[in-house]
Amino acid sequence: MDNQRKTTIGLEKNLEALLCYLLGWVTGIIFLIFEKENRYVRFHAAQSVAVFLPIFVLAYALGLIPLFGILLGWILRLGGIVLWIFLMYKAFNGEEYRLPIASDMADKIIGGTSGEEEKKD
Repeated sequence: MDNQRKTTIGLEKNLEALLCYLLGWVTGIIFLIFEKENRYVRFHAAQSVAVFLPIFVLAYALGLIPLFGILLGWILRLGGIVLWIFLMYKAFNGEEYRLPIASDMADKIIGGTSGEEEKKD
């Protein structure tokens, strides 16, 4: 498992995983491009994209709808902020917290299996 501590960028894997969420889907894409070695960091980068890109697009689209859409957009943004803080906390503490749907998408993005499946082998 010590090999899993190694990252392409050279930071601790927990710090890199937290940074994957720092600017939402933007930092997720950046870490997907530059991190080649560490599956843990790549998972968090992919999950960041799978969660925050749809939230960004949907909140923007809702904001174009007068009154009710704007309100729903702000509620979605508030929920996104809570989720953002939660995921950064989990990533920094070494947990591969798997969100429904998004974690499956993240596994497909990085082309691998979940950490739980790897532990069973």
